[in-house]
Amino acid sequence: MNSKWTILEQKMREVGIQTLIITDPKHVYYLTGYLSNPHERFLGVVFSMGKQPFLLVPELDEENARAAADITEIVTHRDTDNPYEILKNNLKSSVGTIGFEKEHMSVARFETLQESLSFARYLDVGPWLRQLRNRKSKEEIKKIRHAAALIEQVLKDTLPHVKAGVRENELVAEIEFLIRKVGADGPAFDTMVLSGKKTALPHGVPGNQTISNGDLLMFDIGLYANGYASDITRTFAVGHLAEPLQQIYHTVRAANEAAIRAIKPGVTYASIDKAARDVITAAGYGPYFIHRLGHGLGIDVHEFPSVHGENELLLEEGNVFTVEPGIYVPGLGGVRIEDDVAVTATGVDVLTTLPKELTYL
Repeated sequence: MNSKWTILEQKMREVGIQTLIITDPKHVYYLTGYLSNPHERFLGVVFSMGKQPFLLVPELDEENARAAADITEIVTHRDTDNPYEILKNNLKSSVGTIGFEKEHMSVARFETLQESLSFARYLDVGPWLRQLRNRKSKEEIKKIRHAAALIEQVLKDTLPHVKAGVRENELVAEIEFLIRKVGADGPAFDTMVLSGKKTALPHGVPGNQTISNGDLLMFDIGLYANGYASDITRTFAVGHLAEPLQQIYHTVRAANEAAIRAIKPGVTYASIDKAARDVITAAGYGPYFIHRLGHGLGIDVHEFPSVHGENELLLEEGNVFTVEPGIYVPGLGGVRIEDDVAVTATGVDVLTTLPKELTYL
């Protein structure tokens, strides 16, 4: 049993949980090494106090589970079976108090689980798993770095296609084709390519707008590789860029770099947000930085913690998150520059390597 299970067993003893049922596919992957999308079928890893965990998977996924999972007991169910009865029959001890992830547990699944297992008490173990995942191992950071390298290669290969008259959606299609071509699992989120005044929309939607000379062009893109995500943003100039837009760009870059310089163990996430926000405010753009500085990154592209000005949690070695300050001026345009970073024993390791100087396409 790996160290993650040892930590979970200790926490189970502390709060009196006898049975742990983990059903979020990302958590199943984190705990067992088996990554799957079960669709509507039941997938879960089950751990009874003092026993070895077992993995309950659809029968059609058995071969993949046995090849990937680092736990030995695999239990299967067919489409004609009741997986909750199979779960009940394979429990190694009395159910007692159970733990599961409330955020992933639907009301329908909860009611079915309650009917099958008749537990008297349940506790949410989602926060435990978030805390475990918050400190990445060297191997996990290596995977995130690889995912970052792949998406950077995708962006490099896309830029030669940029020219006046090309539509945003054409570039989206090229990026998503290249994501598969470089060997990634797929996009980490909806690919964002925005041009001109649409760059002032932090969550704008790409469309048939054509790129024009004088436009800002923003790429917010990421992918999954080996189960881990990358998430980067770079903003470019197409042809000549007006002076106000140049000023916005240089301010965002300075904010990005100030935040990265502030990263080290023992400081708060709030202080990093402040380092970036102070630069933007001093330049007169404070009201136009309208979102948090970043978010955790790992098995999910958006995960714990949220990097904002009210988060007083302290950074620890192994934390991985994004640094993505932005300025968005309605009717003019916007700039965001986003890097993926890992906290080291003494400072920060920037996992993204693309240059950040203003680049004209």
